[in-house]
Amino acid sequence: MKISDILKYYSREEVKQAILKEAENREISPKFRDGGFGRRPQTLRYQSDLEDWVRNGAVSFHMSEERWINPMMLSSEMSKKEMDNIRSGWDLILDIDTSVFDYGRICAHLVVKALEYHELENISVKFSGGTGWHIAVPFETFPPAVNGKPTMELFPEAAQNIAKYIMQMVSGRLSNELIDYEGSIEKIAKESGKKEKELFIDGVFDPSQVISIDSVAISSRHLIRMPYSLNEKTWLVSIPVDKDKILEFDRKMAEKDKVSFEKQFITKKGKKNEAKWLFSQAYDFVQRQDVEESLKRDLGKEYVIPEKAIPEKFFPPCIKKILQGIEDGRKRSVFVLATFLRLVGWDQKMIENTLEEWNKKNPEPLRPNYIKSQIKWYSRNIGYLPPNCDNKGYYKDMKVCFPDNICKQIKNPVTYSFKNQKYKKKLGNKK
Repeated sequence: MKISDILKYYSREEVKQAILKEAENREISPKFRDGGFGRRPQTLRYQSDLEDWVRNGAVSFHMSEERWINPMMLSSEMSKKEMDNIRSGWDLILDIDTSVFDYGRICAHLVVKALEYHELENISVKFSGGTGWHIAVPFETFPPAVNGKPTMELFPEAAQNIAKYIMQMVSGRLSNELIDYEGSIEKIAKESGKKEKELFIDGVFDPSQVISIDSVAISSRHLIRMPYSLNEKTWLVSIPVDKDKILEFDRKMAEKDKVSFEKQFITKKGKKNEAKWLFSQAYDFVQRQDVEESLKRDLGKEYVIPEKAIPEKFFPPCIKKILQGIEDGRKRSVFVLATFLRLVGWDQKMIENTLEEWNKKNPEPLRPNYIKSQIKWYSRNIGYLPPNCDNKGYYKDMKVCFPDNICKQIKNPVTYSFKNQKYKKKLGNKK
């Protein structure tokens, strides 16, 4: 693109206003035609600054996902504690990275659905201008603290945990969607420029080989392309997209002469604690990554879902208490029961019937369609385990934790059932 055309685009009043609106309280850096970034730190407060950068060779603009009291106080020599002290907030931005536009579009749609599953309403979506997408959740929705630590200070740790969790959550669906879209693994390999064998891990197609969901919070002060900035590789505009219309989006909509500038990317709106469940699940997921190892240690073998369902009489006290009906924590209970029952060998019909009866015992029952949708989700995403026993947001918080002697030996309710069944069988054999 000619320099004159770049200047003409950024000189448009609506472009300047849209970019400045997103720049408030953020570190901003221009990227020049030679691929280099401007000096740091810098801010963008006036339209004239934007025009000066473009006249000096800037072709795109990038911003921090962190918000700062004063971005100009930043320094590469600052410690994490010093940066924590001047950070005024940070937004969760999930970066969908792929070389195939259609794969990114499918993945972005699934990520939004995964976030909506966690009862989030304030979700923003932005097309990168290339093949990727940014999905954002504003700081205003975050819980004040997670596991006793101020959320303000959980950067970039929390963003990274959520990125890992969401990738695992959508992986099964994404795998099926990509195969359905292309029709075969062979076509996926050809389209992505990979060898077929590179797409498999342990004999199973792994979509992370062609697409990734990462947090741009690789480190503090990491930058993303600003909304309404040009993409210097395609010369398309990085534009916000309606979260319900991702699959309808076409790259032609991002051509600079077809873009409208009314929509803001991160609105800074939301109900405090709206994202509490997302944070809790993500941290629990990271903690549970070692559960298979603990199951192996506790059970003395690789964990395999039993062919014969373990009866309720062998369940831990917390699960038995939940099954009696619960007043507070009904949605958390659906997650616990759906994952627990599947891993102790109960089939989908048994789980549906059990949760239907359980729901009738609750003082205020959940919508039946909600329960069915959650069971369906977890039956397709088999990597889930119920929360560990020490997860503060679950059993103790829900007032269902009444530990016995076996509880002292385990980390997860699933292990309890195997140990209890094994123990009772051993007692029976001695009689």
